[in-house]
Formats: sequence, C-alpha cells, structure tokens
Amino acid sequence: MEAVKRKWNKLPITAKAPWVPHLGEVPESVEYFDGTMFEMVEKVAEKYPEYVAFDFMGRSTTYKRLVEEVNKCARSLRTIGVRQGDRVTIAMPNCPQAIFMLYGVNLIGAVANMIHPLSAEKEIEDYLNMSHSVTAITLDQFYDKFEKIRANTSVVNIIIASVKDELTKPLKAGYMLTEGRKIKIPSDAPVIMWKDFIRIGKACFYNYKVKAHAEDPAVILYSGGTTGTTKGIVLTNLNFNALSEQVMSANPMFRPGDRMLAAMPLFHGFGLGVCIHTMLTQGGRCILVPRFTAESYAKLIVKYKCNFIAGVPTLYEALLRIKSMDGADLSFLKGVFSGGDSLSIELKKKLDHFLNDHQSAVMVREGYGTTETVTACCLTPPHMFKEGSIGLPFSDTYIKIVKPGTDEELPYGEEGEILLAGPTVMKEYMDNPEETAQTLREHPDGLTWVYTGDLGTMDSEGFVYFKGRAKRMIISSGYNIYPAQLENIIDAHEKVHMSCVIGVPDTYRMHAVKAFIMLKPGVPADDVTRDEIKKYCEKHLAKYELPREIEFRDELPKTLVGKVAYRELEEEELAKSDK
Repeated sequence: MEAVKRKWNKLPITAKAPWVPHLGEVPESVEYFDGTMFEMVEKVAEKYPEYVAFDFMGRSTTYKRLVEEVNKCARSLRTIGVRQGDRVTIAMPNCPQAIFMLYGVNLIGAVANMIHPLSAEKEIEDYLNMSHSVTAITLDQFYDKFEKIRANTSVVNIIIASVKDELTKPLKAGYMLTEGRKIKIPSDAPVIMWKDFIRIGKACFYNYKVKAHAEDPAVILYSGGTTGTTKGIVLTNLNFNALSEQVMSANPMFRPGDRMLAAMPLFHGFGLGVCIHTMLTQGGRCILVPRFTAESYAKLIVKYKCNFIAGVPTLYEALLRIKSMDGADLSFLKGVFSGGDSLSIELKKKLDHFLNDHQSAVMVREGYGTTETVTACCLTPPHMFKEGSIGLPFSDTYIKIVKPGTDEELPYGEEGEILLAGPTVMKEYMDNPEETAQTLREHPDGLTWVYTGDLGTMDSEGFVYFKGRAKRMIISSGYNIYPAQLENIIDAHEKVHMSCVIGVPDTYRMHAVKAFIMLKPGVPADDVTRDEIKKYCEKHLAKYELPREIEFRDELPKTLVGKVAYRELEEEELAKSDK
C-alpha cells in the first residue's frame, strides 16, 4: 500500500504567543498518515512481516500473523451483522484477542468502545447503553457480569474469549489446572465463543473492508471531562495516528524492533495510544501485561530487556522496593516515561538514582495530557530537564495558559488554565453537544482549543508546569476517579442522607478513596451499616473506586453557599497524615 501523508493545517505562531514550544522555535511540522489506524499498522507489517508485534505470556505474534488475525476478526464481525459506524464494546485486559478485535473493528469502519473489564455491573450496563453497542467482547471470567445486565442493553452478540487460547501448550496446561478450572460457562449460554466466532468468518465471501477516512471516529474512551461526570470521548483515526508520529518525533532513539513493556491498560489513552498503537505503527514490539503487579513488571523488564517503559508514579514507587531488581542491569533502557498523575520532585530524584545505579543512561521523563487529546501531548525532552516541569508540547501541539474559562492569554509565569490544540484533539463528547461546546472552543487564531480544567504556568522557553486540577478529581494508581459520581451512587442508598468523597494520602496508590457519610435519622452508625454500604458499593462501583474507609458524621461541613466543603475534609486528612 502506498504511504500517504498529510500536513497538520495550522496557523503560524506569533512572537507574542505564550505557547511557543521547543525552546522558543517553531518545531518542524510532522506529516501524518492519511488513513485508518489499521491501515497504518498494515503498512508497517508489509515492511516488517517477520518482526514480532507482541509477546503474550511467552508466545510471540509476528506482524504477518497480526494482520491475518485482524482480517479474520473483520470477516466474522461483518458476518454477525456489525456494520460501518456501529459500536463494539471491548472489555478486555492487554491480551492478543483484544488487539485483534480492536483493529478488526477498525477495518470494517466500526468504532471500538473501550471499557475496564473490572467495571461494576451497573457501570458496564451504562457504558453499553451510552455507546449503543451492538456487540461486546470480554473474557470468560467476566461472563457473569455481562449476562446479568445484557437484557437491559441493545447488545445483540456477546463474544467470549479465553486467556488459554493464546497460551503455549505448557502454560495452557498449567492455566487449566489453576485459574482455568474455576471458570464455568453454561453450555447453552447465549454467547459466541472466540473459536466459533473466528470460524463464522469463513462464511464471509463478500468484501468486508470498508473505506474509512482519517477524520472518522475510531475509538471511544471514557473520562469525567471538566465536570466530573463520565462522558464518552470520541477519537478519530487521525488522533491516534498523529500521536504515533508525535511520540516518535520526540523519541529519535527509537528503532523498529525496540521493545515496550505494555502494562498500561488498553482502555486507557496512555496504554492504547502510546504502549500499543504507537509501537505497532512503528515496527515496535509490545510485551503485553494482562494483569499488573509490581513484581511481574520488574521481572518482565529484565526478561525481555525492554527499551521503553511507561507507567504511573505509583508503579515506579513500587518498583523501587522490589528486591528482585537488586543488581539488575538496565543498560538496555532508552526511555522511561511517567504520566497519569503528577510525579513528585522527590520521587523523580529517587527513580533517577535507581536508574543510574542499575547502569541505565536515561532519566525518567514526565509527560502530561488528557484523554480529550488521546493521552500525552507534552513531554520532558531527553536532553533538558527543569525541576517541576512537565516538559514541552509535542510537534504541532500548542499549549497556552489563559485566565480560567476565557481566551485571555496570561504572561509567562502567571498561573491559569491549561489549553491544548493540535491533531490529537478529540472529535466530540459522545451525544453531548453542550459539554463538547464547553470544552472545545475555537479562538480567533483559527485553532480549536481543549479547555482542560487543569491549572499551570509556562516559562519563556515554552516549558509547562502543572500546578493542580481545577476540576474535582482523585487519581489513585493512575486511575481517574470522580467524587461527584461516587457521591451520587452512595447517596442513592436507602440509609444515606448525604455523602462526601475525597482522596486521602496513600503510601502506595498516592491517593485512596474515603467516604464521609451522614446517615438518615434513626439509622445506627455501626459496623453493620458500614458493611451494608460497602457491599452496595462493591455492586455499583469498580474495584479501584471503592472507598478504602467509610466515616460516619452527624454533620458535613458546608460552604457559605450551602455546598459540602470537601476541601475542609481534605485539610483534616492532610493534617492527620502529617502527624
């Protein structure tokens, strides 16, 4: 296939603009692939057919096989009735079938709706209905959750995959003796098992490939936006393909065949955009990590001699304490990236010392971004670090600091709201034109800017400094948690009068969830009530959202306008942790 490139159409930067990137000079504009996500992968596969695309629990898959399996998926999807523009929910960990399905969906012009497989039943139901998904795929171990809510959705087909289908024979035997034997799916379950699904495609004798375009929707990811309520973020082929080129332009040390430890999940922009799609469109090799633990992460880095690793600060905090890393040689590392949460100055120093002590020539590079721009759009350059900075914008990505909520640009060094513009900016919030109009605004410069709700500053060399979040959000182990949503769910419990959810310091997760609850009159504030509310939360919230602690209060502090003063509760908890 002929390589097609496109230029990012932008206005020239003016001298007075406070968003001049790359040390005050306009970066060389990158040319972007003018096609779909899969077409960009297919083009690389033609060049490197025998290169390994990814490794999964000891089994390697070449680019040639990747393309073959994607085509099989595409045929089967068309055969079961999925059409261009339909939404297909993928609720999977980082495993081969998830990647085959992602690009198979893309090949037929449908849209991949990416969700966390550990989401609570009600959350899964909401995601399926919000996206109007016609088909869903998940692992056999999550079958029960999907079956319980299926009748409340528009899903026609549920496809069930199994980890064992992609294991080597020795590992498959071990798996079936341990975890596999616990998983039971009724023989008459109204689902399509993965092997049967692939077999169905043999009946497809018509053209299953759809001519899609760069600006067409490709993926839906979820975020709380600036208001803290879950919204589907519609991202295009161009958004992901542009990110791939931008990441490469910021990492000239990359070579085809280089290995990335893909531990960040597929339903997260960082995991899907950087660890998977960027690697697979550049001839890289992904080491898929389906279930993360700090121990497995450390083991895989050394075993596969990974050239690039990416993670959240909590991951690196845990890595520093892993005994198996004592004396490990990490000289093969070319890039270590941190994102998803702020990397403290002290943790960066510790990690840089750790890398140096283990023969690595690199230092950790911090990035910044939002799901509304897929993921990272700003990164510390490899050659220059400024304490407290999240780096410089990627090529063709512009950042400016404005007076919050306005388009009034602020001088260098003055704190305001961080705005982003560039080729990775989302298409829209799904079925939410009001929120889209609030977040995406066109300025007189002709660019469409994302109002992030984050606060920061910029210096005269274009380095950006993240100062805090204007929106109310908790980040725990890299996951975004929106207190307002949790409060709505807790408040719906028949014994709860009012609740307030905050993030409290946690040595491992950085922040953990704590719920303060006012009970209805006459309800005893005892362990029985606490356990009842905890069980209710387990049914309605994802595991990473569950309150670590529930504290009953007779009253909750209020602001002058009568809202719950959550900042007072945060200050109380901070004072406790300082003692």
